[in-house]
Amino acid sequence: MTEQEKNQIIDLIKAGAKLPKEFIYKLFTDEEDVFLFWNGRKEDVTNIALPFHSIEHIDEPRKEATQQQTSMFETDMRGRQLKGWTNKLIWGDNKLILSSLANGPMRQEIEAAGGLKLIYNDPPFAVGADFGFNIEIGGETAEKKQSIIEEIAYRDTWGKGISSYLSMMYERLKLMHSLLAEDGSIYVHCDWRVVNHLRLILDDIFGVENYKNSIAWNYSGWNKKLNSSFEKRYDSILFFGKGNGQIFNSFFEQWESKEEYVKKRKQKVLVEENTKREYVLSDGGNGTRIKRYLDEAIADGVVVDDVWSLDKLNNSAKENVDYPTQKPEALLERIIKASSNEGDLIADFFGGSGTTAAVAEKLGRKWISTDLGRFAIHTQRKRLIGVQRELQANGKDFRAFEMLNLGKYERQFFMEDLTKDLTGFENLLGLSPKENVFIDLILEAYKAKRIENHSTIHGTKAGRFVHVGPLDVPVTQSRLMEIFEECKRNLYTQVDVLGFEFEMGLTPQFIQELKEKGVSITLKYIPKDVFDKRAVEKGQAKFFDVAYLNTKETVKGKTITIELTDFVTHYTQDDIEDLQQSMRAGSKVVIEDGQIIKVEKDKDGVITRSVLTQNWYDWIDYWAIDFDYLSKPETIKVKNESGDIEEKRTGNYIFENEWQSFRTKRNPTLEFTSVAHTYNKPGKYKLMVKVVDILGIDTSKIVNVIVE
Repeated sequence: MTEQEKNQIIDLIKAGAKLPKEFIYKLFTDEEDVFLFWNGRKEDVTNIALPFHSIEHIDEPRKEATQQQTSMFETDMRGRQLKGWTNKLIWGDNKLILSSLANGPMRQEIEAAGGLKLIYNDPPFAVGADFGFNIEIGGETAEKKQSIIEEIAYRDTWGKGISSYLSMMYERLKLMHSLLAEDGSIYVHCDWRVVNHLRLILDDIFGVENYKNSIAWNYSGWNKKLNSSFEKRYDSILFFGKGNGQIFNSFFEQWESKEEYVKKRKQKVLVEENTKREYVLSDGGNGTRIKRYLDEAIADGVVVDDVWSLDKLNNSAKENVDYPTQKPEALLERIIKASSNEGDLIADFFGGSGTTAAVAEKLGRKWISTDLGRFAIHTQRKRLIGVQRELQANGKDFRAFEMLNLGKYERQFFMEDLTKDLTGFENLLGLSPKENVFIDLILEAYKAKRIENHSTIHGTKAGRFVHVGPLDVPVTQSRLMEIFEECKRNLYTQVDVLGFEFEMGLTPQFIQELKEKGVSITLKYIPKDVFDKRAVEKGQAKFFDVAYLNTKETVKGKTITIELTDFVTHYTQDDIEDLQQSMRAGSKVVIEDGQIIKVEKDKDGVITRSVLTQNWYDWIDYWAIDFDYLSKPETIKVKNESGDIEEKRTGNYIFENEWQSFRTKRNPTLEFTSVAHTYNKPGKYKLMVKVVDILGIDTSKIVNVIVE
């Protein structure tokens, strides 16, 4: 670089002007022959360690009255796994999950399990991809869009084009590299849109010397004629090792028939005169030919190379769970067998429909699967319970799995990030600047207007008052009483209470009592979408009403059965009147006052509405029971100031999923009465019933039980 160029750079920096790209490249020419650069590239990665909340354990796929679990693991009297690795299904932003796994106490658990040997990732690679999902309801299939945070946060991270996508992937791949065992491997699934970019990023992080293959997954497609190019019929799967000596198992694929062998090898079949055995002549090198008997050649099979001809998932396949980006199990089976051994730990941080975890379970591997989407996590839960049931029916072992999230710690992290540059004074109400930012954020997402001079009321919306619940603790009954008292003093009759979590004791009866005393209170969940500015600006952060469920308990001695008898929701997500004015010809699924409605508009502008939820049970997708909810207090692992790991009680309890019924694509029928459960001794118990509705939202109820 010349002195003139150096002075020019200094002048540009002083003026706050952008540097021409050729200057940026010249600044790094002495460091590397090739420097990978894009707008927004950062070398540092997230290095926080948030504690994981264990919200649900699934140790048995289905607890029946006469059924005993057979397992290689030591279990307690309820069949719960006591020792060994428990598989992890984690809901949340995979950047925070990866950082917390790599830097937190769970790193020791991973190392004790032998280390992370294999990562498969199927990240987003389609600009503007549609991540809606189908719901089967009222005899029809209707499409419902996933939350905007799933589309924006990383599934469709194209805000600044390819550069923002690369920044998203670069940080996550660096975290994966740090978490992967030295003898581990990573497979990154992509297509023509981003394969070249991701290859360069993987070269940068893992090293060019650790590149193994670019596997071409070739699949069938429509036999159509294109005018400007050949039809695209393969995806790329980039395969890298972390270092020397990574696990790899070469294997052979069996020929289906003699005809297939002859056709693929293009060899002439000859017949030996004396034995009448068929044989072929193969290339032996240096112009020589080797005689091989046909039956032996077929039995040897053919070594699997880097072109894989495997069909895409068939709509009628047993494994199909109607997830938009679902990959076939045969594809994952090949990857897992090649780069891991039985008992090894593998992970998928863009878990989607759970194919990686399902195949890992069937092949005797341990697993971690994560996803940002609530619907994806629920899809995986059902699928993995189905795998457990299948293994159990065949007398095979299966591991327990637990559902985890980062809970309030994830929300605290988001708020810290939003307010990191905040300065200011506390206001007259005693709220800190951070609390004010939080309340303003929620009110903006809820499209409510801020009001002052109240102790519990923060805003108004369409004639109703609004209270914003706390960031990191549930909305309690005592808080509702404070809101009720202030509303009574001010003659307010309607208030919406927004919260991330609500205390278990908030029953419909309690809410009804407050309404009869003059204040109608509606409880609504605050979605995680509120922490994404783009979701708020688009007005797509949806607040759902808290639903309620009813059950009937039948107790005979120490035995109990539970019947699910009702599910009440007043979900409202869409303004149908506005929609009808703006929608074009076609159809849309909307939610209004606890009903899912299909709105159709023909080419003449005629609008028809049909209600898809005719009955309360149309809402139910899944329900499960923990017959002794207080049996397992939740603890979290945290590092103290000296770096040692401590376990702390959270005050919550882990839901032990002991019995469940759910809809599947192949069997949409639900059972509404559980099998009989027998307690070991008489006494008082708290039983929990959990319902997951067709939108993937959880609703729970505590039932007090006395058995003799």
